[in-house]
Amino acid sequence: MALLLAVSVMATLAPALGAAPAAAAGPLDGYTRQKPEWQRCAPDQPASFQCATIEVPLDYRRPGGTSIGIAISRIKATDDDKRRGVLLFNPGGPGVPGLDMPLSMTQTLPRSVRNRYDLIGFDPRGVAKSTPVTCGSTPGEQQFPRPYKKEGFAGDVEWARTVADKCRAEYGDSLQHFTTRNTARDMDVIRAVLGEKKINYLGYSYGTYLGAVYTQLFPRRSGRMVLDSAVDPGIVWRGMIQSWAREAEPAFKRWAKWAAARHETYGLGDTPAEVGKAFYDIVAQADREPVTVGATPLNGDQLRERMRPRFFSVKGASDWVVHLKNAAAGKPTPELEWFQGTDAELSAFLAVACGDANWPKNPETYRRDAIRDKARYPLYGDAVSNIMPCAFWDRNAERATEVDNPVGALIVQAEWDSQTPLTGGVAMHRAMKGSRMITVDEAETHALYGRGISDCADRLITSYLTAGGLPAGNATCAVNPAPTTPERAESPGLPTPKAFFSAPGR
Repeated sequence: MALLLAVSVMATLAPALGAAPAAAAGPLDGYTRQKPEWQRCAPDQPASFQCATIEVPLDYRRPGGTSIGIAISRIKATDDDKRRGVLLFNPGGPGVPGLDMPLSMTQTLPRSVRNRYDLIGFDPRGVAKSTPVTCGSTPGEQQFPRPYKKEGFAGDVEWARTVADKCRAEYGDSLQHFTTRNTARDMDVIRAVLGEKKINYLGYSYGTYLGAVYTQLFPRRSGRMVLDSAVDPGIVWRGMIQSWAREAEPAFKRWAKWAAARHETYGLGDTPAEVGKAFYDIVAQADREPVTVGATPLNGDQLRERMRPRFFSVKGASDWVVHLKNAAAGKPTPELEWFQGTDAELSAFLAVACGDANWPKNPETYRRDAIRDKARYPLYGDAVSNIMPCAFWDRNAERATEVDNPVGALIVQAEWDSQTPLTGGVAMHRAMKGSRMITVDEAETHALYGRGISDCADRLITSYLTAGGLPAGNATCAVNPAPTTPERAESPGLPTPKAFFSAPGR
């Protein structure tokens, strides 16, 4: 994805880089006046789904320097008479491709939205077809977060240093330009290239932060902004990762209470304390000798890691703890599936997570915090506070963006979201003073709009996108009465989750 700004452009990236477009009156005019060469995205995809590549500056402080390619896509509005602009998407991440979103969202968005907007997708800088970042990490190096162990901490420090060094060796100073702030600037170039005065936007998960940063940098160019499953913009990114552990504890307590009330069904204990002990007894057994779940031996740390997001769904967690109990007794069970990242996904994630904000540099800070948070948040506190490659990242080119503006936006949040907790949505609403917030009561999901989770929330969002005007006040919606089926949970309108803050979550 990136390259050194002077003569030492990496050979692997050279085809994706180029000189800046011909200069015009303003420093960015050569970019904003580009004419995309639209063509069919792929032979097996509809002709109406068009793709192009545009150029943007690697470093917006030096727009006359190196440029990089950004892949964009579109499906035009279905009713020219009702068209009101473009609707740009981001599926989450950082590190998740978004180029195919217009095509997938045609299966999800109501006709009233498709009538009015050209649907616009793009791969953010550093991702997939937009000058991808690949640092060369091995499969073993792609495992994170890493639970803290006193005897293993020196190895964790070496892992973090090695991954950071690989990225630095591959990209040098250019790596500092693959940030949320610059992706927001890329969005504004996309806006200009499309000939639009404003961007209308639907961002999920990490995409809520990206959208919020855009409103901070370009408030007058921000149209109707929907931020679905929001992060807390004040704690990017170490604090956001740490929030997984903090918010897992009330979810765990809620689950234990629910399962205790159904002891006859699950047999995990008839008090919350007994239910919680049933799970931690399995963890302790797995720490002594791995428990085989499906065909995979898992130790206690791996069980904690894989179960953390599942505790936000009381029934799902109960079913899985029963499976784990059976596995601990040597009985056959299903596989406890888990996300396995790739070098490209980890590299793009780290470029943003480490590049957006400065992280502590002293390994001792991470060791101390991991010990403290294991005691505070036993399910996952040690893992999310342990050391990361960001500890060995170079200093950032810019400060983290402080989101604090009156731009109107609609923030949508599930009450029990495992990836972007409700507290993040509340914080985003507080930072964006012109926003309204929809909370879906008792919803156990990550990403809401277009997934059939809450008809009430869908109606409010659709009304905002089509008719304009935010709700008069914040709203609380009910989750749909029917249980979420696998088909609903994996709506074709959203990508299969592949990265760290992505819709629909994992």
